[in-house]
Amino acid sequence: SQIEMHTIYGGVVPEIASRKHVEAVSGLAREVLERAGLSREEVDGVAVTYAPGLIGAVLVGVNFAKSAAYGLGVPLIPVHHVRGHIAANYITHPDLEPPFLCLCVSGGNTLIVDVQDYTQMELLGATRDDAAGECFDKVARVLGIGYPGGGPMDRLAQGGDEKKYQLPRAKLDFSFSGLKTAALNLIHNAEQKKEPLDLPSFAASFSRAVADELVPRAMEAAEQCGRTKIAAAGGVAANSKIRAELERACQISGKQLYLPKLSLCGDNGAMIGCQAYYEYLAGRRGDWSLNGYANRDISADV
Repeated sequence: SQIEMHTIYGGVVPEIASRKHVEAVSGLAREVLERAGLSREEVDGVAVTYAPGLIGAVLVGVNFAKSAAYGLGVPLIPVHHVRGHIAANYITHPDLEPPFLCLCVSGGNTLIVDVQDYTQMELLGATRDDAAGECFDKVARVLGIGYPGGGPMDRLAQGGDEKKYQLPRAKLDFSFSGLKTAALNLIHNAEQKKEPLDLPSFAASFSRAVADELVPRAMEAAEQCGRTKIAAAGGVAANSKIRAELERACQISGKQLYLPKLSLCGDNGAMIGCQAYYEYLAGRRGDWSLNGYANRDISADV
């Protein structure tokens, strides 16, 4: 993990991240094989996140994966990062099968995806500006409570009064820039006036505002698509308020809810390997011209 390294900056520094990826990737691959008790000859394929993400870090992974696949003489399997997050639900819930609707929320993405099959997905909606996870990170940085901001904000919110601070909600589409600005202004105004800020209540009010944007839209999308199963994915899916509101909404509507284990909400290799399995079965392969992309539609072919 590079979290400790980036914490002093309050966020990921792309150049540092990609350099550290270069330093770590070869040794990490060797360690993974050793821990799994596997030889290189037992590897059947090499999966890699090719998009979306910080392009420097993505390119490190893509080029290492191409080299590994070429050297081992095995298939190269490109995986969309958000498809990987969705696949974390298959690990937690082996009984989950498409079709279902998935709310994907992380530091860089806020999407509603109709998962029609394991490798056939349609983007139904996305944030117009900031991602929900970025808002948590920026507000937590200003409060000085840690990075990434989702976990510290969630812990701080426990026992707080979620109705104490009035924060805006977007009326139509996903939009979090207004919420972020309003939250930061509230913090700065309290500092300038030397007024104490009830931090647990502020964190609870902020989490409630994010949940109020995410959950109703996900439920409405499921209704419009006729989906009876709803899943959540991504780092922000670990937020206790969002999980609780999804559970409550699904109980009311009679829909089945699938949530990944907390350990599988953030970025991890297992989710990419899991989705790669389905991409492999679907016949998707990458060649030596595979590139990395900072942005890529989840429904796009490689």
